[in-house]
This record gives sequence, C-alpha cells and structure tokens, in this order.
Amino acid sequence: MKKLLLTVLLSMAATGFAADIPAITQPTGGERMDAARQAIARGGWARAQLDLKVVVRDEPGNADAHNLLAYTYRKQEQPDLAKAFEHYKTALKLNPQHKGAHEYIGEAYLMDRKPAMAERHLSDLEKICGNRQCEEYQDLAKALAAYRKANP
Repeated sequence: MKKLLLTVLLSMAATGFAADIPAITQPTGGERMDAARQAIARGGWARAQLDLKVVVRDEPGNADAHNLLAYTYRKQEQPDLAKAFEHYKTALKLNPQHKGAHEYIGEAYLMDRKPAMAERHLSDLEKICGNRQCEEYQDLAKALAAYRKANP
C-alpha cells in the first residue's frame, strides 16, 4: 500500500512540475512556408532552404514547397541547378499545372543554356493560362527574349 501511495504522490508531483514548463510548439508547414517567403524576399536563400527542407520532409506532396526550394537553389550566389531541377521536376510531377514551377524551370533552363527546354515550358504556360497574358508566361517570355538577344 505504501508503494502504491508513493507512486501516486510521485506521479502527481511530476505532473505539477510539468504544468510549469511551457510547451514548445513547432511551426506548422504554413508558418514555415511564410517564413521561407519572407527570407526569399530579402535574399536569405540559406534561411529559406532550412524551412523549406523541413516542409518538403514533412509534406513531400507539397508542390509549392518543392517549387520554392528549387527557386532558392537557383537564386543563391552559387546556383545548384541540379538540385533546382530535381525539385522543379518534383513540383511539376505533383502538379503539372503549376504555373510558377513552369516559369522558374524555364528560367533555370536558360541558365543552363537550354533555350529549347525553356520554350517548351513557355508553350505549357500558354496552354495552362489559356492565353499569353498571365504573369508567369510574360515573365518567362521576357527572360527568353533577353536570352536570345544576349545569345544570337
């Protein structure tokens, strides 16, 4: 009986102490995406990658996270196009209609000196948008025109 009473008292004491310790909550995927977007806005590629890698790990089916992670690999001081292409392709596999991924992978192909591949994604964007007016189409078209002007 003494043993049972001691066990109950100890468990109650432990519970009392636990109530005084604040719970540590991890950011949600959405919060990490927001933090990554803020880091991207200020050019904090490494910071954004930290959050986006966690989102991709926890939500492997998140096409937006793969797209943004690829973007950070492409935009950092020393671009890692292999990693960028890996994540852009994953984003497009998850969501073949992802306008941002089509635009950005097209720009990555221009960096890789493959304008024909960029043209394919421009054509895809025209079909997805239903016209040539959407922002992603226009941005990639401008990048392709600038590439052609610089590389006649």
